Amino acid sequence: MLKGFLLNLQLFTSLPIRSKLPMDAHYLQKAVQSFPLLGLFQGLIIGGTFFGLAEFTPLSALATAFVVWLLMIVLTGGIHLDGWIDASDAFFSYQDQDKRLEIMKDPRTGAFGVLSVIVLLAGKFLFLYELAANADINVVAWMVVIIPFLSKSLMGCYLVTLPPAREAGMARFFANAVDRKSLSPYLLYVLVVVAISWLIAEESLLSVVILLTLSVCAGFYGKIKIIKWFGGVTGDVVGASVEGMEFFLWMLVWLLHCYVMV
Repeated sequence: MLKGFLLNLQLFTSLPIRSKLPMDAHYLQKAVQSFPLLGLFQGLIIGGTFFGLAEFTPLSALATAFVVWLLMIVLTGGIHLDGWIDASDAFFSYQDQDKRLEIMKDPRTGAFGVLSVIVLLAGKFLFLYELAANADINVVAWMVVIIPFLSKSLMGCYLVTLPPAREAGMARFFANAVDRKSLSPYLLYVLVVVAISWLIAEESLLSVVILLTLSVCAGFYGKIKIIKWFGGVTGDVVGASVEGMEFFLWMLVWLLHCYVMV
């Protein structure tokens, strides 16, 4: 499991993991099983930075939001943003499935990809700034930890339960190595997160339950649409799904803590 986790750090973050790690079916399965742990690890870095800057530095809410926003991009090396851009170009072309898959393989970036990533990043910055300025940092910092945990769990669910759209590529590479049993640890991870939220505060528990419920609904809806739009998953589609789910969850946390739980 440790090697699977390190493999995730090597593939999906910008951290310099220079070891030569095995990538056979056994370790790819362990990597998928540790996707939520990867998200939790990223969330702890992002949430800890958010809390530390807000509570222990003289930085303004605007400066705090900018540093955390930039950290979110740097930590992943923009790998999922690349998928978001390519999938947006393909989706907004309004072509059939085969043409959309062809557009995603094109190394050139179209106008729709540029516009969509601007909207995505601007939205995340808005949510971060509003939370830093108006919300209870003690509660929101834990929500910040949960967001990557849920988005990486979705990544694992899509790779295991949806068919690859191509005969080659990262999605097919993982699909050949995993089955539904690979998702068995996910329930345990969720129960631990809910238990920690209950220990932290009643408001944290309520927020996590809401995020879990809505992310499951959004993930199920997303599965239907992915099959309709692309015929299955690719590396770009999975990356776009991670970014889309995180945007959705950031928006939920913003609405909950700035306009509902006031």
